[in-house]
Amino acid sequence: MTFFGTSGASTESPPDSEPDVVEASPSTGRRRGRASVQADRQAAQAPDLRGVVVCGSDRTMLRVVTELVSSGEEVTAIVNPASRHIERIGELGAQVMGVRVVRESVLRRAGIDTDGTKPSTARALVLLDADDVHNVHTALTARDMDENLRIVVQMVNPRIGAQLHQLLGDCVVISGPSLAAPAFVADALEDDELTWLELGGRRMVAGPAELIRERVTVLADTTSSATPELLPASSDDPAGDIVLGTGVRHLRRKRDVRRTGWVMAVRDVLDRRVRIIAAVMALLVLIGTLLTHWITGVEWLRALYLVMGAVTSAGIEDDKFANAAPYVKVAAVGVQLTGIVLVALLTAVIVDSLIGARLSRVIGGVRGRPRNHVIVCGLGTVGARVLEILSERGVAVVGVEMDDEAPGVQTAHRLRIPVVMGDSSQEETLRLAGASRAQAVLALTDGDITNLETAMVVRDLNDDVRITMRMFDHDLAQKVERMLGLGHSRSVSMLVAPAIAAAVANRRSQTTVPAGRRVLLLTEVTVERDSVAIGRRLGELDEAGGLRVLARADGVTWDWSPAFDQPVHVGTRLAVAGTRSGLARLLLVTRAPHRPGRSGRIGP
Repeated sequence: MTFFGTSGASTESPPDSEPDVVEASPSTGRRRGRASVQADRQAAQAPDLRGVVVCGSDRTMLRVVTELVSSGEEVTAIVNPASRHIERIGELGAQVMGVRVVRESVLRRAGIDTDGTKPSTARALVLLDADDVHNVHTALTARDMDENLRIVVQMVNPRIGAQLHQLLGDCVVISGPSLAAPAFVADALEDDELTWLELGGRRMVAGPAELIRERVTVLADTTSSATPELLPASSDDPAGDIVLGTGVRHLRRKRDVRRTGWVMAVRDVLDRRVRIIAAVMALLVLIGTLLTHWITGVEWLRALYLVMGAVTSAGIEDDKFANAAPYVKVAAVGVQLTGIVLVALLTAVIVDSLIGARLSRVIGGVRGRPRNHVIVCGLGTVGARVLEILSERGVAVVGVEMDDEAPGVQTAHRLRIPVVMGDSSQEETLRLAGASRAQAVLALTDGDITNLETAMVVRDLNDDVRITMRMFDHDLAQKVERMLGLGHSRSVSMLVAPAIAAAVANRRSQTTVPAGRRVLLLTEVTVERDSVAIGRRLGELDEAGGLRVLARADGVTWDWSPAFDQPVHVGTRLAVAGTRSGLARLLLVTRAPHRPGRSGRIGP
């Protein structure tokens, strides 16, 4: 599964305390009390103390190792020796292996190896390389070495990540940009009502019914009474519902920002330099036409033709000047040479306008004076996802980027979003993007200093704008927020690390959706061997107002229109929405009576 983050996302273990219910023993058919069940589980509890292998070199690697070590994991870190974090990773208590290329022999030394009689000394492998191809290659190698190894992969390209299950089987794919983008959007809009999540192999969104398209189910009816009704069978007022759907309605932008377009592009190409050269050429043609008409006595149009041919080097009719005085011939040659120079200058200036200033800047710039828009500085993978979400929400947005090959530039062109090409830390670039009139600025470049400089310049231009910075250095981010007051700061690595640690510990990922003073939990549950749920019909697991089964998967493919009269089997995965108590009861019947693992609570 792929984790997509929201402000309400969390990872949980099965509950410590169960409701006073009884559980049937599949082997004897006898019913046992809660105390007996818990005693059996505690007696059979045998935590898997094998280590975790982590491969990577960037700051996300540092954050993940910190998270795993702090949770008591034995970590072996495979790090590129050139990484500036290698010493810090060693100081955290991880066993460090400095290698440049991860090969089979390296994985074997790290503890990933099984001969069929005994398991590997490592139970999980975490791949955090910035290159998706390297991650896939390493994952396939590790899967061949140990088919039971738990593999957690961070992928930049979500389309490749979606296909990994077919290659690796049981694995967890985490998308950093998809995890972080909703958090940045929520900061920009301040009153964001949407919750993004990944459920049942699909990217979903929960929120007010008027904002959601392709609704899957109604999560809550907030107008039926003073207390919202959770998981209603039907609703009298759909406009007041909180629903789950596959996307956001494409709202019409109330305060749209227009791109420059081709008319403005032509004006930018014909800049001041072109106009000056063209004026000199026109003056030369005018004077030459007058002199030619006076000296040779030809009509005006023919004189104009002769002079333009000389100025543009297109040719000159020598017979008209063959009998002219020597000074006239010298003047004609001088005019022709001057024209050659002017034509060369004109060509150079136009080429510089088209190529030096970049075609994407000419076509995609901002037209007019936009107001109350959001500026996204840095159109990498995170910025591209932010643009998509803001566009779906109908928010006027302007992008700022230096590299016209960045992923977000192509996304902006596809969504017809204006892009200012330039350094976001420069005042002129931010003025072109309308920072003095914007409602929010997101500094999402790959450099902490650039983002900090951008925030400082924006604050000088606009005291009221909301600023959110992407900061890789957590300590620097805290000091900036406390001492400079430049707005919020977020780190993709800080958002990704807890999700990876939860995946390594096999803790369930769940998303909390608020409904007034109540909340719903959306998550996935697996039916375990010897659990009470085996053989039950899917519809029997539903609980009115407490739990709703949304989809099921008996293999890789999820079925979002399941047959509720069909029984569930060992390994059946269920995508569900429920209250805390409803989810606790589902976990009680889907878990094995004797299952090793740690216990915890559902929710705070």
